[in-house]
Amino acid sequence: MNFSDLIQTVLIYALPVIFAITLHEAAHGYVAHRLGDNTAWMMGRVTLNPMPHIDPMGTIVIPAMLYVVTGGTFLFGYARPVPVNFGRLHHPKRDMIWVSFAGPAINFIQALVWLLAFYLLNILGVTEAYFVKMALAGVVVNVSMFVFNLFPLPPLDGGRVLVGLLPWRQAVWLSKVEPYGMFIVLALVAFHILNDYWMGPLMKWTLFAMSLLLSPLEFLLKP
Repeated sequence: MNFSDLIQTVLIYALPVIFAITLHEAAHGYVAHRLGDNTAWMMGRVTLNPMPHIDPMGTIVIPAMLYVVTGGTFLFGYARPVPVNFGRLHHPKRDMIWVSFAGPAINFIQALVWLLAFYLLNILGVTEAYFVKMALAGVVVNVSMFVFNLFPLPPLDGGRVLVGLLPWRQAVWLSKVEPYGMFIVLALVAFHILNDYWMGPLMKWTLFAMSLLLSPLEFLLKP
């Protein structure tokens, strides 16, 4: 990949990625604030300013290196997690579900918005490649974040949702996996298990569900 292609890709993906990360993390903090924990709120992390959420290594350096090394076939990154003290929530075990699910949920909503933007561009006859590719990038980035973060293993959001849903004994057992969770996830990625049996199938189903949700609106918007 030459330098100009890399710059073009960065310009296309920059805005969708910034929105996806910022709103994902802010959603966690906002729901935690509403349910009794002000930790993220007091630290200024419930904000639409992307800077407090960006981790220099996880958000910029690692994804950029992986993109160059793999030619864009594999990307992985992370933001600074919003601090949540689950013990301060009104109902810790139950409210953990809502706080954890808030991030993926906002990514699903953003994916719908980007897909709607793609439909509108087509209907309005806008053929400028930059805008069309950015809309599609917004869909892909947010669907990827939605599906990846719902993987049922702590510290991913899906793992914490599962901890909140399980009976106490099983929840305690699963929560003990959290310190090793990301290493397990990385191993599953390295052996293509996560992509083949989780990311791939669930992204297809998510895109199908989104197209069904927007199909009435797409029909109405057609000239």
